[in-house]
Amino acid sequence: MNSLGIDKPLGDTLVVVAMSGGVDSSVCAALLNDEGYEVIGATMQLYDHGEAISRPNTCCAGRDIRDARKVADAIGVPHYVLDFEDRFQEAVIDDFVDAYLMGETPNPCIRCNQTVKFTDLLGKAEALGADVLATGHYARRIQGADGPELRRGADPARDQSYFLFATTQQQLQRVRFPLGAMNKDETRALARRFRLPVAAKPDSQDICFAPTGTYGDVVDKLRPGAAKPGEIVHVDGQVLGRHQGVANFTVGQRRGLGVAGGAPLYVVRLESETATVIAGPKAALYRDRLMVRNLNWLGPGEPPGEKMKASVKLRSTAPPAGAAIRALGEGKAEVVLDQPQAGVAPGQACVFYDGDRVLGGGWIKK
Repeated sequence: MNSLGIDKPLGDTLVVVAMSGGVDSSVCAALLNDEGYEVIGATMQLYDHGEAISRPNTCCAGRDIRDARKVADAIGVPHYVLDFEDRFQEAVIDDFVDAYLMGETPNPCIRCNQTVKFTDLLGKAEALGADVLATGHYARRIQGADGPELRRGADPARDQSYFLFATTQQQLQRVRFPLGAMNKDETRALARRFRLPVAAKPDSQDICFAPTGTYGDVVDKLRPGAAKPGEIVHVDGQVLGRHQGVANFTVGQRRGLGVAGGAPLYVVRLESETATVIAGPKAALYRDRLMVRNLNWLGPGEPPGEKMKASVKLRSTAPPAGAAIRALGEGKAEVVLDQPQAGVAPGQACVFYDGDRVLGGGWIKK
């Protein structure tokens, strides 16, 4: 059994590495190649190549495709660019825009992993005869007694397991995360050791198709005229002002409400049906329970029909919170929080953990 858990000699084990052009995926490819695996680099083209060239601080842009190719050339492995533009538009961008118009706060990075990367790219890797698909995520895949388990990355500051909760058991059989036991300093050191041309490249920070972070502009561009003006209403019923569309707001937002004077106000709720933004004091943000849809279970056995203690993350940057989870059937689950939490945003992911093991999760319902 080799280091990837495949019962083959290293040189007979074919690994497709998802190369985004960044440091992490480049080190992933170089490391596996150095160990002696047969490596193929694959880069996804996700949006118009010409338009993508000038996008800074994102992944999978035109310059990133060029960087991935330079890395593949430097380490001596084949490299392919795969056109997933239509698929990405449908599964990620359109889903993102539609969710914002419904008053939700979507997470397109999770959707990209769930659809384009671990469905379409994994399918391409299998068609090439690959034994596994490897990515540069900071998460760990451990072979447990009942099959593969998804666990947090060893470095809490870099852990990306939250973004992988929708990965299925079947997909975990064919996916590997070689950087999961490392921290970023170790990865950078390997990039210098392998003399990779991206060794000093900054990390991507923004959503690739919204590099300015102005999501309302993306909605206006792709759904012109869909955003409806409406009222900003205090939780006590008082009308505070007007807005140009709920897509410009997210639950928990404080700045940019356009309401002057008085105590600080936060977005408490978005009612897309009436184009109403509900605002209130911070205390109004707290919730002690929530429901999730599209449950993906990665824990032992079947999803729990009775309350099960766990910790949950309600946003990628939020600390874990104690909770009791219970599956309700039809892909739904109830989450009862030990302590009320602020900023529970419909459309975001709620991910369940038992220690460092990902039990699964779902999308927060309104």
